[in-house]
Amino acid sequence: MEHSITIVVNGLAETVPEKFSLAQLIVHLKEGDGDLIVEHNGRFVYPRHYLTTLLAGGDRVELINPNFGG
Repeated sequence: MEHSITIVVNGLAETVPEKFSLAQLIVHLKEGDGDLIVEHNGRFVYPRHYLTTLLAGGDRVELINPNFGG
């Protein structure tokens, strides 16, 4: 049986499976921006660490899309 955890993504509660990585979260939320900036519990995360950074209940994630129209 798979357990789930609740995290906060961009200020909104999100329920995901335990042992979910940042990479899985990005795919789950359909964030395909190649310039995506990710912050995990107030710290910047390099893209090379998305797969190995596992989420825990209560974690806070900010997904920032820096591309602005003009």
